[in-house]
Amino acid sequence: MSQAANPAGNDGGTTRRDFLLYASAGLGAVGTALAVWPFLDSMNPAKDVMALAVIEVDLSPIAVGQAITVTWRGKPVFVRHRTQDEIDQARSVSMSALKDPQPDEERAPRPEWLVQIGICTHLGCIPKGQKPSDPKGDYNGWFCVCHGSHYDTSGRIRKGPAPTNMVVPQYAFLDDTTIQIGEE
Repeated sequence: MSQAANPAGNDGGTTRRDFLLYASAGLGAVGTALAVWPFLDSMNPAKDVMALAVIEVDLSPIAVGQAITVTWRGKPVFVRHRTQDEIDQARSVSMSALKDPQPDEERAPRPEWLVQIGICTHLGCIPKGQKPSDPKGDYNGWFCVCHGSHYDTSGRIRKGPAPTNMVVPQYAFLDDTTIQIGEE
């Protein structure tokens, strides 16, 4: 074949132009991936949040009638070692008297321990009732001073604007004195 019949000067193989085209496309793809990666990586949960995805709480220092607050996933979690009177109060309530009916047995499988996220379900305030000196509302549980929601000794809404009970997180007893909040 003569040069005139084949102006590109090749015999049907790849040319320098083809090589430059493929190299440019490859570099463009790598550059795009490097530019997009930080954006995609920013959508992952922060390391401090992931570190608190599962926590263990030692219950042994909590006396009967005492409550503590721990932080899990940036939220307060109320852990209360309930007295027999608090358990009896919670279990004696008729389901028809509740705004959000839920038996105490579902909320506290081991009746002496109540574990719940300490956030009012109305507008996200933190109810009072953890300290002995705090107001506990009309039902001896928790009281949200912001808008007047009253919770009973099982964390169920009884009075006020909150639409639902305080949330019980996923937790499990590892032994008689330790609970794990969250899933691995």
